[in-house]
Amino acid sequence: MNLALWIAAGLLTAVFLFSGFGKLFIPREKMATMGDAARWVLDFKPSTLKVIGALEILGAVGLILPALVGIAPILVPLAAAGLALIMTGALIMRIRRGETKTALGDGAYLALTAFVAIGRFALKPFTG
Repeated sequence: MNLALWIAAGLLTAVFLFSGFGKLFIPREKMATMGDAARWVLDFKPSTLKVIGALEILGAVGLILPALVGIAPILVPLAAAGLALIMTGALIMRIRRGETKTALGDGAYLALTAFVAIGRFALKPFTG
């Protein structure tokens, strides 16, 4: 179980770092031209996208760093829970927009973040 949680956290870290940095540094108009799945960015203000990106980066760092350095490992499930909230919002937005194929991907990320949150809170918490 511990290995599965580490693998899921590592995968999510990569995904959310990539996604977060994109939202922070790629202009909204350019992001909207990156395919049908990216047109949602036009529904949000650039400042909102920057906040989402920053939260994704903080969440990604929180999935790995506290456990690696052994300082406040309780932040790992808290970061996973926060990212699960972000993905819940993303999933709701996709469903409202009728983007069912992309909603499936967001649902998978939601499931992985929930797995890490539950796993690190209750199933295999870090003990110090």
